[in-house]
Amino acid sequence: MVEMSIVYQGEKHCELTHGPSGSKVETDAPRDNMGRGERFSPTDLMGAALASCVLTTMAIVAEREDLKANMTGATAKIIKEMVTTPHRKIGKLSLEIHMPKGIPQNVRDRLHKIADHCPVKRSLNPEVETPMQIIYPD
Repeated sequence: MVEMSIVYQGEKHCELTHGPSGSKVETDAPRDNMGRGERFSPTDLMGAALASCVLTTMAIVAEREDLKANMTGATAKIIKEMVTTPHRKIGKLSLEIHMPKGIPQNVRDRLHKIADHCPVKRSLNPEVETPMQIIYPD
């Protein structure tokens, strides 16, 4: 269990504090929903959570299973698309992962399966589309 606290600061801004570490994140409503778009929106954080969860989960399993796949330097880009019908929500989170050089060919399918089953992706509503592309430089 992890406790987090959130303070609404007015003007559609919130400050989120991670209990165990004390680290903070601030949010703002997006411009298309009465905010100024000055910070991550709550739904932006969902996309960022998916991308960071995929990278982290791949690295954990690669290390735990000694897959000889060093994930250091891997990057991710996420594109969040909202829908408004029948109500405003995330409709699609498109994820593009760029892997570092040197990931062995024989572990790539395993890494893709790991990415498909990260805890954040498993927690999303199945109506949210989550196409993912993993790109290897070699």
